[in-house]
Amino acid sequence: MYLDAAHSLTNLRGDARAVDVSIIMPCLDEAISLPHCIANARRALDLIEAEHGLFGEIVIADNGSTDGSQQLATDLGARVVPVARRGYGAALIGGCEGAYGRYLLMGDADGSYDFTNGVAMIGELLAGADLCMGSRFKGGIAPGAMPWKNRYIGNPVLTGILNLFFRSGISDAHCGLRAITRDCFVSLGLSGTGMEFASEMVIKASLRRFRLTEVPATLSVDLRDRAPHLRPWRDGWRHLRYLLMLSPTWVFGVPAVLAMGVSALILMVAIGFWLGLFQGETPFGISWAIASGFLFTTGHLALLMAFAGHLHGVTMGYRKLRPVVGRLGRKISLETMLAAGAVQMLAAAAIFAATGWYWSNHGFVALPNPLPLVLAGVLGATGAQTIFGGFLLAILAGHDARFLGDARRCGLALSAEHGA
Repeated sequence: MYLDAAHSLTNLRGDARAVDVSIIMPCLDEAISLPHCIANARRALDLIEAEHGLFGEIVIADNGSTDGSQQLATDLGARVVPVARRGYGAALIGGCEGAYGRYLLMGDADGSYDFTNGVAMIGELLAGADLCMGSRFKGGIAPGAMPWKNRYIGNPVLTGILNLFFRSGISDAHCGLRAITRDCFVSLGLSGTGMEFASEMVIKASLRRFRLTEVPATLSVDLRDRAPHLRPWRDGWRHLRYLLMLSPTWVFGVPAVLAMGVSALILMVAIGFWLGLFQGETPFGISWAIASGFLFTTGHLALLMAFAGHLHGVTMGYRKLRPVVGRLGRKISLETMLAAGAVQMLAAAAIFAATGWYWSNHGFVALPNPLPLVLAGVLGATGAQTIFGGFLLAILAGHDARFLGDARRCGLALSAEHGA
């Protein structure tokens, strides 16, 4: 069977145009499991040809194996693509870049995935999907195939956060069996070298509003006689930090709104009692006013960072411009932010000057209420942040004082690309 597969794939390698589907496996010392995986992939290609009329190849993305995996894969009829940069994601990116097919089906080379599940995935791509994920929770997980902490804690929590942040609508964001069109793969510009690659693909496809679908996939106990390369806590953190880095709304925007909202409420109540608009004893003394000033300035900085993070994502091409940001961007520029910041700082200076005048004319004794100084500090700090933030946004926009000049054009290009 291996000789027949080798002969068939050798013929395919002679003509790259004959390849429609590439099955890519990342490989690092997988000599024990490779024969099973390549035979299983060959069976999947036979089914894909029978059902969809597509021809395929098997690509082994070798990440520096020292156990003879390269020669073994070649003898079994697969094509080996050496990938010097180490890491699970780096191997898959290198393998996909070296593949010939316009449909890319990827899965691990440890025997845990059944590549025949990929037949339905290719069918989804043919039906218009850009990325099709396998779901082990829908397809079935063999006893001992997944550690309990991954099955009941790690995967559900990370997938839940991913769906909350990016509205991907999938049940298993970290399934290693997945299929993607070459156009989608190239367009996403994936760069994750480690296990976070799995999240990066789903996140960027969701941000770009590519069409994602899902089919059941089974997970079996792997065939290796050594511990897997996966390190649950380390790789779990790498996944989580990637979710956070690609979601400025949740990392910066939501905390900013909460902090500024709570602060504004406290300050308005404190000002109301100070001006005599409210009667009785104020629930928010000077300690609360100082704390609210800290919250407001921190929230203001986070809001600027949320805008900057979103702008960077649009400019880099992996995020679409939000309509609300686009409308806001038409009204602000470096000049308007400099003017706003200057007005805030002048107002702060005026309050400081008035407070100093009051203090000097009342015997230089302690102020009866330091609230004006708190307000002046908030105005001055946020004014400076506005000025510095304006220059940062202009730099991120490619040294464009309009901020969204290039980003808006990029967003329009992305919309046209998907017919949105």
